[in-house]
Amino acid sequence: MGAENFGTTSAGSKRKAKRARVLLAARLETGNGEIEARLRDLSQKGALVECQNVPPVGSEVVFVRGATRVPARVAWAGKGRIGLEFHHEIDEQEVLVHIGKAQQSGPVSYRRPLGSLSPEDRRVAQAWGVTVGLIAPERDS
Repeated sequence: MGAENFGTTSAGSKRKAKRARVLLAARLETGNGEIEARLRDLSQKGALVECQNVPPVGSEVVFVRGATRVPARVAWAGKGRIGLEFHHEIDEQEVLVHIGKAQQSGPVSYRRPLGSLSPEDRRVAQAWGVTVGLIAPERDS
């Protein structure tokens, strides 16, 4: 079915841990170095992670998200995805703590200053602005 299973599980077994479906940046530390990853699914006992370099089934890794570091074992692997089994249960809210919390000390500007654009990018931005009815300032104030 495109995935390798590790260990034995009965066909009728069901997961008891609630799972949070997410899309967050994460990292895996392996014996061969670090792997950039995307956390897709999280529970107290494990995680579904997407990554380009898939560690082998049974290998030991450290799952890293923010300040959270959890030792884990690769329970199964498929094309670009792995299932992690944590060595101990975690508080998944620790991993998700950054979601929904604005960490700002003052007003945030989401506007990209036009002064930092190359002349070609500025021309494209101004042309796009005209098509949607916006006029970009010549210089930032």
